[in-house]
Amino acid sequence: MGKLSAPAPAPVPHDDRVDAATEHAWTWLGGTTEAAVEYEYVDGVLPARLPVRELARATVGVCSLAAAELLARRNGVPRPRVRVHEGAVATAFVSERHVRVNGREPTVFAPLSRFWRAADGWVRTHANYPHHRERLLHALDTTPERLEAVIAARPAEEVQEVVYAAGGLAVAVVDKPLAPLPLVEVRNTGTRTRTLRAADLPAAGVRVLDLTRVIAGPVATRTLGLLGADVLRIDAPSLPEDDLCDTGFGKRSALRDLAVDGLDDLLDQADVVVTGYRPGALDRFGLAPEALLERRPSLVVAQLDAWGWTGPWASRRGFDSLVQAGSGIAAVESDGERPGVLPAQALDHGTGYLLAAAVLRALADGTGRHIRLSLAGTASWLLHDLEPGRRGGAPYASDDWVATIGTADGELRHALPPVHYEGCPRTWAGPPTRWGDSRPEWNAQ
Repeated sequence: MGKLSAPAPAPVPHDDRVDAATEHAWTWLGGTTEAAVEYEYVDGVLPARLPVRELARATVGVCSLAAAELLARRNGVPRPRVRVHEGAVATAFVSERHVRVNGREPTVFAPLSRFWRAADGWVRTHANYPHHRERLLHALDTTPERLEAVIAARPAEEVQEVVYAAGGLAVAVVDKPLAPLPLVEVRNTGTRTRTLRAADLPAAGVRVLDLTRVIAGPVATRTLGLLGADVLRIDAPSLPEDDLCDTGFGKRSALRDLAVDGLDDLLDQADVVVTGYRPGALDRFGLAPEALLERRPSLVVAQLDAWGWTGPWASRRGFDSLVQAGSGIAAVESDGERPGVLPAQALDHGTGYLLAAAVLRALADGTGRHIRLSLAGTASWLLHDLEPGRRGGAPYASDDWVATIGTADGELRHALPPVHYEGCPRTWAGPPTRWGDSRPEWNAQ
């Protein structure tokens, strides 16, 4: 099948008529046509020291372009015009902050998910899930009330390693940017996928098995659902998820214990498998990419993880906030006193749109494919390759890109999709289902 490859894109010429970040991302995705994306600019979008605005705009832009390209190929027509509004992008990149269920605002970060001053620096912890909270406290042999003092008495890297050894999540804040990593890695199998017939939506009729959690992977599969795919999300019964009111649009949610039942029946009819776990975490269930592609060479297998696919950190758990801390982003965004954060969980959202774009490009090319992305790869792109552009204006806070719908749990306020080409749906395919509320089977076609 060949090796995963990540050729360095050719330098993008500086041209006011070309969005350099979009050209760069499109080249990483293997795009051979012009990255013809038109943007409607607004002031005050995602202000930061780093070019977050450019990252956000480009990732949504290439996803929109890939969708338009696939639709054109399916129907044998010219590619529709692609025009993306920065206001929609900025709103979607903080979609979790716009969610209201019957007027209630969900908690984005739990009290123990934050920066802590250590004896020689800073540590970022993530304890949103109960088991991560318990492991953090157990590793440091403390209580929530004493955690601040305990961390303050120990070196940052020592806290990081002790917590990691106990299965918890803590990362020392570093001031040296991580080494460059590939943005996208791709391996073609050379085996044709099934022919996609003419359709009104780019991914209509495509079955996507969604084995992802939290934000990045669910953003990708939410986008594929917007574009017509039949997305079936599978979770373990022991791992409840509470963010489906944001990322569960246009997909179904089912539960299955992989150690007991496996996924053979679903894999036999899937076109795309998307995973969002550490390297090797799903291998024992027959879900290693090599095993999947040996079984069905026509599959598109798309993987994402936190820290990349090689090196000492590849096997570690991670979230956007932790990668910001461990990549050098938190130091760049510091106010001089404390580490800083990006104005959005941009690594999550950006990687999600890039992953969706990579899947759409694979479907357009019509061959089986193994795709890999990581939050660290997107952080590397932000730190090393992107340049800031337009600045200025008050922070963007328009409600033009939010809507309210009725769901089984009441009134839901949510962000609208930022992906857009001429004729693209303006809202999600359907409201989010409740966690585990669907049967683990494909819709009839």
